[in-house]
Amino acid sequence: MLKSFCGGRIFGERLGSGQVDVVGLHGWARSRDDLFASLAGLNAVIPDLPGFGVSPEPPAAWGSDEYADAIAELVSGLGKPQVLLGHSFGGRIAVKLAARRPDLVAGMVLTGVPQLLRLPSAGSRPPAAFLAARWAHRRGLISAERMEKLRNKYGSADYRNANGVMRSVLVRLVNESYEDCLPQIKCPVELIWGEKDTAAPLRLAQEACGMIQDCRLTVLDDLGHMTPLSAPQQLGDAVRRLLQAGTR
Repeated sequence: MLKSFCGGRIFGERLGSGQVDVVGLHGWARSRDDLFASLAGLNAVIPDLPGFGVSPEPPAAWGSDEYADAIAELVSGLGKPQVLLGHSFGGRIAVKLAARRPDLVAGMVLTGVPQLLRLPSAGSRPPAAFLAARWAHRRGLISAERMEKLRNKYGSADYRNANGVMRSVLVRLVNESYEDCLPQIKCPVELIWGEKDTAAPLRLAQEACGMIQDCRLTVLDDLGHMTPLSAPQQLGDAVRRLLQAGTR
């Protein structure tokens, strides 16, 4: 059942009829649909994050802090701390929320979360031509129109497909990492990671797990980034483990 949250600023699906235990947070340019299979049979809320699905865009170029604040407002209205299932971009929000508001987060299942921390080999440097053009643009030597054409030429598919405020959101997000947040996480965390994830390489999860106080890493052989679609059962099992641990 589709419901509105946060005064109509977020819309999402309500699964089950009991008190909500789980909040699912989808990836960039995705929607709540990705997490249905993982959370089937549970009492859960799966919002469309602002700017995706049926939720309106944020009023400004939000980073993960502002997204975390919005989800904190949603969770605060559910009556108790929640287990969070976060995929990719949704996992970034979950990490920020757990670090900033530990009182709202009972546990986390994270999968395919880019930029949990910056590794020396993580990411690729933009082409020299783009870097030179950016330098020139900042000094007024290249017009905004020319710079935008270069961004479209050299930017990622996500960048090319984003428009307006969501493009500005993406630019903020790609410059974030979360090293400072990881040691602040107090709740139990399960990392469920595709062995062949190229958007969020397994090495990220291995390094990040060592920085989280209570962390378990499960590697899914031969799977890539879209684990909500390729391994929904494994994600759901991890959520249920955290829920069962919380009831002991």
